[in-house]
Amino acid sequence: MNQKRNFWGIDLGGTKIEGVILDQPSPDSVIYRHRINTEAQHGYSHIVDRIVKLVRMMESETGLVPDKLGIGTPGTVDPSTRTMKNCNTTCLNGQTLLDDLQNALDFPVLIANDANCFALAEAQMGIVQDVVPDYRLVFGIIMGTGVGGGIIIRGNDGQAFVLNGHEGVGGEWGHNVLEENGYPCYCGKSGCAEQVLSGPALQRFYKNLSGEALKLPIILERHLAGTDSHATTTIERLLEKFGQGLTTLTNVLDPDAIVIGGGVGNIDLLYTEGPKRAEKYAFNPTFNTPILRPKLGDSAGVFGAAMLTM
Repeated sequence: MNQKRNFWGIDLGGTKIEGVILDQPSPDSVIYRHRINTEAQHGYSHIVDRIVKLVRMMESETGLVPDKLGIGTPGTVDPSTRTMKNCNTTCLNGQTLLDDLQNALDFPVLIANDANCFALAEAQMGIVQDVVPDYRLVFGIIMGTGVGGGIIIRGNDGQAFVLNGHEGVGGEWGHNVLEENGYPCYCGKSGCAEQVLSGPALQRFYKNLSGEALKLPIILERHLAGTDSHATTTIERLLEKFGQGLTTLTNVLDPDAIVIGGGVGNIDLLYTEGPKRAEKYAFNPTFNTPILRPKLGDSAGVFGAAMLTM
């Protein structure tokens, strides 16, 4: 009799590596979950060793063995070279992470960008199931330290998958130019959405206006209190640019729902005022796409990685 398979996932972050084993594709079916430090300062080979160490720990402590493993990473695999690219953990760039892990672990490994894993989890296990359970296309947005995104498509058979695209950069909404002649981005362009909508970008904009360095929650608090015109300018610009950026998604993809993760996504005004701003730029006469708060919190990344193995 065939052994019941479980779903194994790893979320590779800049400071921590988290592993999970799910009995079923559900947030309520966690068999095992554990985190260790990434220790990225020791370089690429050390990160590979840390991932292998965590997987062996998961095997030892549960008595289970995966038939395959899903990994969410801060970048993506280039389909033509099989090397990592666009990683903000820069020692991963240009490295054959997929092949090196498969060789070390001796079973198949699937890698996707962490924003794709977030989107997959929220589409299949999270808020989208509550609001639009019959969805066909979902876009997941990360707005935090950086800005990224992922596209999830569900076929006629009910199977959901990440749309990676021809070059492996499907859903990279954060690197569309949103502000001409804007701030330089690490990707080599200027004015990317990441340089406009991320938490650090908003804090930088406020500091340039006011001369004062404040964290985003304080800037938002001052705006809501009506006590700081620079804070209001910063938040109003966020809403306007967010609405403008949303329409680059809806005009092309027309998704059934958009889910927002990351720290900036905690701002209530994105869900109330954001769609109103988007309506100004949308091709459709109205903007009715549901903009949803995530349900899974910081679990979405590792759950989505596990779901890559479905």
